[in-house]
Amino acid sequence: MDTSRVTDKLERKKLKRAARKKRAPKPKRTEPRGSRKPKVKKRGPGGPAKR
Repeated sequence: MDTSRVTDKLERKKLKRAARKKRAPKPKRTEPRGSRKPKVKKRGPGGPAKR
């Protein structure tokens, strides 16, 4: 929804909420959240100390 021309903040909020209610619900996730995020390997003991 394009609300860039609406100057009043509260009016804009009302329009966006109304549009969100009309929209179809999002589908369920097929994969867990954050599964595509790169995994960081934990450092073993004896690594440089973080200050």
